[in-house]
Amino acid sequence: MISLYNTLTNKKEAFVPIKAGEVGLYVCGMTVYDYCHLGHARVMVAFDVMVRHFRHRGFKVNYVRNITDIDDKIIARANENGEEFLTLTERFIQAMHDDSDALGVLPPDAEPRATQSMPSILKMIAELIEKEFAYQAENGDVYYSVKSFAEYGKLSGRQVEDLRAGARVEIGEQKRDPLDFVLWKMAKADEPFWDSPWGKGRPGWHIECSAMSTDLLGTHFDIHGGGQDLQFPHHENEIAQSEGCHGHKTVNYWLHNGFVRINDEKMSKSLGNFFTVRDILERYRAEEVRYFILTSQYRSPLNYDEEHLLNARAALTRFYTTLRDLPVAEAVQSSEYEGRFNAAMDDDFNTPEALAVLFEMAREVNRLKEKSLAEAAPLAASLKTLAGVLGILQNNPDEFFKQAAGSDEGLSDGEVDQLIEARYQARADKNWAEADRIRDQLKEAHIVLEDAAGKTHWRRA
Repeated sequence: MISLYNTLTNKKEAFVPIKAGEVGLYVCGMTVYDYCHLGHARVMVAFDVMVRHFRHRGFKVNYVRNITDIDDKIIARANENGEEFLTLTERFIQAMHDDSDALGVLPPDAEPRATQSMPSILKMIAELIEKEFAYQAENGDVYYSVKSFAEYGKLSGRQVEDLRAGARVEIGEQKRDPLDFVLWKMAKADEPFWDSPWGKGRPGWHIECSAMSTDLLGTHFDIHGGGQDLQFPHHENEIAQSEGCHGHKTVNYWLHNGFVRINDEKMSKSLGNFFTVRDILERYRAEEVRYFILTSQYRSPLNYDEEHLLNARAALTRFYTTLRDLPVAEAVQSSEYEGRFNAAMDDDFNTPEALAVLFEMAREVNRLKEKSLAEAAPLAASLKTLAGVLGILQNNPDEFFKQAAGSDEGLSDGEVDQLIEARYQARADKNWAEADRIRDQLKEAHIVLEDAAGKTHWRRA
């Protein structure tokens, strides 16, 4: 039985799907006006692991992750660059996919874009106006009336009176209530727009997700997820929109991953501690970054520092050393390790505990390797299978060790192999000085040699 921490109820609950054996999952994706940062990477990896585990446990998953490809930030950035907004968003959508692929994130089953979902957005806004949950202001903008939804605040636990006391109306807004939020924004001169019954404009951010989730998962689905920063106001507003429109509960479980911190401080551009995925991949392998993300349970804060990344590198080095030189074998079926791994992951996707089980398996594989490689191979195959649920240890060990960490390629694989051959020959000729010289040359190029059982393995340090 899989249990999930439901932000809506603030407790763990047994997962009971709406339709037996199936999971409908919607996750708020990126607003594509810049490169993905570490916070985005955590969202992508956290929910990728959830999808992998649901499938591992036999569920059929329909995973939807949207793209916000029109909003004020996108328009402002396109204007700064002097380019069409669609040119900008296509570039950053491709960059997002490149980063996602590098991190081993499986593509979602559907990836709707706001700009391609206008009919659904317009339909939902019209229904909200008809049901008197929304109104058009004198300036043409359409707003959601928060006071019309009695349960507003139930996800975040905030009181409407407290929110209203701290709210203010921005210049140019014509809300009836400071808490009301925009559903349709009238276009200014030279801004992108779509035709609507209320005039030329574009959707507000919150309505996009309500419309796209309804489109692809229906008016009632299992799980809605995203970063903790989206709990309020974005997800609170989604609940108001969707439940106001459909007249019933629309999501059973709300899941939110924790914040990313940098050296124990909140990640922020203003603090100068803001890292994009590409920044990090300049120094670390993508699998090291993914492993680092998995070392914290998804709801916990994730603290980025050099020590944690280096620990991830060391851990993967130990795992791949364990898996090296083993023959292909069938995985052990229904082992004690698999039961404990599944129990950890069933408990709200406890990846640190799952990794601990994998380390125990690796120790046992190493013990068996001392007796026989053939005897160790089935358990190693099982280790690799379970690690695949976390999206790690799927590389060939030698390929992993030969990957450059970050962007420093140094000597090519072929050049390293040639130098090792020359070292073999020097040792065969008892030319120890030449053999040592070659080893030192490789060491300076950050190549580590490991001589064992008549073979020389090498890896990039």
